[in-house]
Formats: sequence, C-alpha cells, structure tokens
Amino acid sequence: MKKSAGHLIASILSISFVLSSSTWAANYTALDLGEIFPTSINHNGQVAGTAANPLTFLTMGVITGIMGQTNIYDVYSIRGINDSGQVAGTQGLSGYPTTAFFTGPNGVGKIYLSSFSGVDSNAYDINNIGQVVGSSRNTSGDIHAYVTGPNGMGMTDLGTLGGSVSVAYAVNTSGQVAGYSYRSDDNGPHAFFADPNGGGMIDLFAQKDESSSYATAINDAGQVTGFFITSTSGNNYNAHAFITGANGVGITDLGTLSGTDDSQAYGINASGWVVGTSIIRPTEPTGSYQMRAFIAGVDGAGMMDLNSFVNLANSNLTFSEARGINDLGQIIARANDGHAYLLSPIPEPETYALLLAGLSLIGFIARRRKQIS
Repeated sequence: MKKSAGHLIASILSISFVLSSSTWAANYTALDLGEIFPTSINHNGQVAGTAANPLTFLTMGVITGIMGQTNIYDVYSIRGINDSGQVAGTQGLSGYPTTAFFTGPNGVGKIYLSSFSGVDSNAYDINNIGQVVGSSRNTSGDIHAYVTGPNGMGMTDLGTLGGSVSVAYAVNTSGQVAGYSYRSDDNGPHAFFADPNGGGMIDLFAQKDESSSYATAINDAGQVTGFFITSTSGNNYNAHAFITGANGVGITDLGTLSGTDDSQAYGINASGWVVGTSIIRPTEPTGSYQMRAFIAGVDGAGMMDLNSFVNLANSNLTFSEARGINDLGQIIARANDGHAYLLSPIPEPETYALLLAGLSLIGFIARRRKQIS
C-alpha cells in the first residue's frame, strides 16, 4: 500500500526530530589540525590547505584520526581536493609568475598545467574526474578563467562577462563551474555560473548591476554560494552571503548573524548546507574586527553561529570562519588561535548523513507540492 506524501513527511520528521535533537544539542567534536590555513575538505574527511611556511599539507584519514600528512614543497597555495585526495594549487611566490598544478591520489606526485601564454596560471579546485579550474594569463595580458578536461588534459578558456579578468573558483562532478568575472566596464566583478565543460558563462547578478559579487563554491546540483557587496564606505565594504537554486537559477540573500554587519559564504554540500563567516566591524577607528563562523541549513535556511554547536574545553577559543562542509556534515573551520579544526557531527557522520537526506527530501516534497498547487 502506498503512503501519501503527508504520511511520508510525518515519518521523516519523526526520524529527523530524534536525530536532530541529538545532533544539534550535542553538536560537533573538534579535532585540532595545527597552525594551518584550511581551504577545502572532501567527502572522506581529508583536508587541504597551506601552512604558514608556506608548506602545503594534506591530512590523511581524518575521519578516524590523522593517519599521516603529506607536505608538498615549493608551493604558493593549495585550494581544492577531490575524493581521491588529489589536490589542485599554485606553485611560485606571490608577485612572481606562477604555475598551476594538481597531484595524484593522496597528494602524491605533481603534474603541471599549461597556460594560455606560457606564464602565470593558478588552480583553485579539482573534481572527482580530475577536471581542474582556475585562471591563466593570455597573450593579450588578460586573465581568463579556465576548465580542463578529465585528468587535467587540455585547458578551455571560459572567457569573461565582457571585461579583462575572470577567475574560476569551483567545479562540481558534472563540470559546472562557478567564479567571478569583470564586465565590459571592468567596474566590479560579478559571480558567474558556467554550464558543464565551459559552455556559456552566466552572470548570476545581472539584475544587480551595481553590486560586486563573488562565487566561491558549487555543489553537484549546481547550487552556487558566495557573497555580494551590499554597501561601501571608503576602503570598507559590507557583504551578504548568497545561495542560488539548482543550475545557478535565482539568488537568495542569506543575511548575516544577529548583531553582525557582514557575511561571506565559502562552502556548500549536496544538501545545500552553507558555511562561512559573519563579521562584526569595529565602531571605533582603532577597534578590531570580530569574526564568527556560521552554518546555514538546507538550501541556506536559518543562519546560525557555529560556535553554539561545539563544546570546547578552552572557553577562549572561537571559530572565526568555516571554509568547507562535506556531505557527511563535517566542517573545516579556523579559530582565533590560528589553528584549523575538523568538526565532526555527533552522532557519527553516517547517521548525520541520514538526517540530511531526510531533511532534503522534505524540502523537495514541499517545493513540489507548492509548484503543483
């Protein structure tokens, strides 16, 4: 006998209530990864980032504890990691010609990418079939976003929205790309979404011509997150995090944490959960900024202070920004002690994934019923 949508939702809600009461009450455990700047987390809990030396690291098996660490030397930055542990990044010193590269599984080996002009290329993300995205200088001196084929083969110029600069920051499993590009007047960048394998760059903020915007992450449904500028004053600006619908359609302003002036999103998982930072700006010229990591629920709903969900022995420790979230709900965050922390949900990630799946299905059914009505 088939159950109605109402019965199905009720069943999922009862399961979700039991799971969520323990998840959101007990929160997350925190694993200290040391004094590093984290940039990405894959669905196995491996983390990529850059140490202050700078040495680039790759943590191994961090779901059950750090099983090893791979240092990749002579590197300027590491930005992306896929589920095989392949990382993408940039070699060279800041201010000098740079070269994009990616590695084999678990950070082993180093494969250099070409560039449009022979000099200056950067890599920012890599998907599970080895497509790399980033930016490269062309023979005219302009900087264009690119996407490679599988295993880093070839380099497709994504063009721009009319200006001289574009940068690709994120790529999903199907090859959809997100980043930012300057327009024809080169007066402030706009976040863009590009169809699989570089087809057709779309201005996500075409209706907000006056606002600068940046896309920082994309999930496999094509939901894009990032931030857009809401106001400027001298060299200062306020921004709000945003999320799109599937395939980059529509824009939702996520707002800010209560009492803060600014938010920026850096990560999104398959369920549309978004993480980032919300900033309290100083009221006095000599004052200091205060940053608070945030998490927002399915499709970016309900921005919350991540610090509310982590029990720490050190009461002076504050998570200032969350840089990524995987499909198990694990979060990579940075704290005010300069250390990176891997936050794993309680109960275990597998149970948490069941909760996310249930909540996502509820959202899908609700949207479908709304569309039908």
